[in-house]
Amino acid sequence: MNYSKQREIIYNTLKNNAVHPTADSLFEIIKKENPDLNIGIATVYRNLKLMSDIGMIKKISGLEDAEHFDHNTFTHYHFICDKCKKVFDVDADIAPVSAVNFEKQTGFSITGYDITFHGICNECNNLNTKTIDKTE
Repeated sequence: MNYSKQREIIYNTLKNNAVHPTADSLFEIIKKENPDLNIGIATVYRNLKLMSDIGMIKKISGLEDAEHFDHNTFTHYHFICDKCKKVFDVDADIAPVSAVNFEKQTGFSITGYDITFHGICNECNNLNTKTIDKTE
């Protein structure tokens, strides 16, 4: 892959905003942080696809209609809060599922996998459990 200043900025912005942004939200961050940069949304989409295709970043599907992106390519899973839609990294050791066991049980040849947990994050759970003091 040839060097591209725009690709470097896209990757560094993704790396510095580990909230698993969509291409659109990443584009907004880039424009805000680099107002003089001549970059279009199509360039962001194209570069995210390229970086994802070569394994430089991870593409996360299934959150919403839009795909999200993660600069962390180490083996890990994701937790998606059903309420606030934030995406959290989960250490791979937390899940007892393994590709090796799956291959042994099914005979399938696995070329890759993603595991995503859904639920309510601690922050949203705390919002739900706070009681309102009616004496005020």
